[in-house]
Amino acid sequence: MSRTVVIIGAVAAGPKAASRLKRLQPNWNILMIDEDSLISYGGCGIPYYVSGDVSDESELRSTSFHVIRDAAFFQHAKGVEVRTRTRALAIDRSQKKVRVQYLETGQEEDLSYDSLILATGARPFELPIPGAGLDGVFTVSNLHKAIEIRKRIASGKVSKAVVIGGGAIGIEMAEALTDLWGVETSLIELEDRLLPGIMDWPFAAMLKQYLEEQNVHIYTAESALSIIDDGNGRVAGIKTNMRTLDADLVIMAVGVRPRSELARAAGLDVTGWGAIKVNQRLQTSDPNIYAAGDCIACTSLITRKETYAPLGSLANRQGRIAADNIAGQPAVFKGVCSSFIMKAFDRCIAATGISYEAALFEGFDADYALTSPSDRAHFFPNQAVVILQLVFDRKSRRILGLQAFGMMNDSISARVDAAAGLIAKGGTIEDFATLEMAYAPPFSAAIDSINAAAYVAENMCDNRLRRVDLNRFLRWAENVESEPNWLAVDLRHPQEASPMVERFGAARWTSCPYERVRELHTELSEDKTCILICNAGTRSYEIQVFLDSIGKKNTLVLCGGLNVISRLGLSWLQMK
Repeated sequence: MSRTVVIIGAVAAGPKAASRLKRLQPNWNILMIDEDSLISYGGCGIPYYVSGDVSDESELRSTSFHVIRDAAFFQHAKGVEVRTRTRALAIDRSQKKVRVQYLETGQEEDLSYDSLILATGARPFELPIPGAGLDGVFTVSNLHKAIEIRKRIASGKVSKAVVIGGGAIGIEMAEALTDLWGVETSLIELEDRLLPGIMDWPFAAMLKQYLEEQNVHIYTAESALSIIDDGNGRVAGIKTNMRTLDADLVIMAVGVRPRSELARAAGLDVTGWGAIKVNQRLQTSDPNIYAAGDCIACTSLITRKETYAPLGSLANRQGRIAADNIAGQPAVFKGVCSSFIMKAFDRCIAATGISYEAALFEGFDADYALTSPSDRAHFFPNQAVVILQLVFDRKSRRILGLQAFGMMNDSISARVDAAAGLIAKGGTIEDFATLEMAYAPPFSAAIDSINAAAYVAENMCDNRLRRVDLNRFLRWAENVESEPNWLAVDLRHPQEASPMVERFGAARWTSCPYERVRELHTELSEDKTCILICNAGTRSYEIQVFLDSIGKKNTLVLCGGLNVISRLGLSWLQMK
């Protein structure tokens, strides 16, 4: 028996659901509506279109075989009816009808459905500040805005730009403006770090330092108060609580909010923060209505609490699952690890699970293993350091999250993806330590970096490794009197250690080369806590074990070593 499924929204989840339904139930009537004229495009690719990495906007709307995904494509290739420039006004659940308005004519009509899918997405948040409506102020909300932004830049109308918001979209847009177009770009973030709520502070600090090296001006812990009018209705700059910045272009990238007005008005359950509530089958509180994509609340697989994960990859998976259930093929969406990855010029930053700070907030007995291994075999050309942080619960030994920062290559994505799979299944330190990863020198070290991070966590949990907290060490480095009984023991080559010995003085920072510790250990202080320091932390741990074996237990390891410290952009540290 034929059924009718109406889908509201035609960007990511909607088209995936429509196409899947037609494959499962070819004789059903599938109708997809959207108030925009452009549909089924890769919204996550917008910054790369603005930057020029994607040469034409049509590439974001094309299939892999270079056919534009427009209404005609869905009609003829998929058998799905699409009505663009059509706005859904209201849902009558009792009559199973959707009231729509055709924006070109103003005509209204009721569309009947057997099942309804809400794929209404999200809308960008616009700061309610003076000047927000000026010409030259944009949100990154749709492809039309992206086309206009790129048009202005390409025509030479933009020499200075300000991005408001230090989340992923804001950073990607700042890179896009700076990298190809050479626009002088500033980025303002209200919180004290970039990527707030996603990355722990050391990773945010490493990213900030690198972006500044690429000539992006970063202002954290700063708020935009107003946008300045040039007197002719166009943007001229931004006033913050700290400074005034000139600008021909302002991009607001301060997050998105789920579009749930239709659902709320129809009496469906919605969270306090505006996302549509669904079960694992992606049904709303009305079993005939499903929801998918950026408009829904997801479940965190780590905390089991509601969370928000507006990503095109998840929207596509959810669209498929909603379609499966409507078509009578049971499927579930269990939740998310909130996996995240982004490119920043030639660097990559990524995370999965929850951060160390979030783990503490959630009440876990949390700790972290910070490591800085090579991203491939140390002898292979172009190997580079990758910074990894494995967050774990000491009581259960469960892994809660992984964060990474390094070169823009496959080394980080492979480890974060592997970690996401294990974390979703409740993986423990031992699961990570024994995880089999494909090995060849161009791709990884013989001891894979994800295994090595788990070894450090295991040593910490089993009390074989005692580390100094990074925050505490940095406070000491800024003011050595804060820990008067500390002595930094530099295990690197004396030529590497000498600048630090000179800066701090031999009474605070001493050189003791790794290969000579067994010879020189009697010269180490008995009265002070020795902070063992090398580039990555591995030599420091070995020396801690040796010193423990001879009764010298007044040591702490600086995990991650100077590979981490050197990437934080610290004013007191002058290192290449």
